[in-house]
Amino acid sequence: MEQKPSVLRSILEWVVIIAIALVVGFFIRTFVAMPFVVPTGSMEHTIEIGDQLVAEKVTLSLGQPVSAGDVVVFTNPETDSDHDFLVKRVIATEGQTVTFIGGRVFVDGEALDEDYTVGKTYPLDQQAVDVDLDYPYTVPDGCVWVMGDNRENSADSRYFGAIPQDSVVGVALFRYWPLNRIGGI
Repeated sequence: MEQKPSVLRSILEWVVIIAIALVVGFFIRTFVAMPFVVPTGSMEHTIEIGDQLVAEKVTLSLGQPVSAGDVVVFTNPETDSDHDFLVKRVIATEGQTVTFIGGRVFVDGEALDEDYTVGKTYPLDQQAVDVDLDYPYTVPDGCVWVMGDNRENSADSRYFGAIPQDSVVGVALFRYWPLNRIGGI
């Protein structure tokens, strides 16, 4: 005669399944990838306000530094902002020199070919409190220089200076929402 599983056993099985799913989800979000909603228009037209991205964390966890050209998610250096995280493009890494000439970005004396940008690039007239930037600017050790692709509407390293590499929480891989814009970054 076949025995029916008890209600208590069924509940226990569901509790174990849900607990495992939560642990796996926590592990993935902590060490592998994180979802991110773009809060500002500073990366337009590459990424629009409200786009939802997946940023991978594995390479950072393994100690791999980000590279120029990577689109990164990082902790906002402006602690009084409404946005905990920002997304920008890495323009220069530690030891490289950044300057602006005629509305273009130069890194180590070479003009960048930036067909993804909107607008001209100039130093910002006003920096955040305690930020004093002179150009050419050499990116300090352990830091990266980040800028939004929408150059005339982006508070970025021109405003808050280079950011510490360890404030980068992920490298944007792909957009999963809206559906009509799904694809790699």
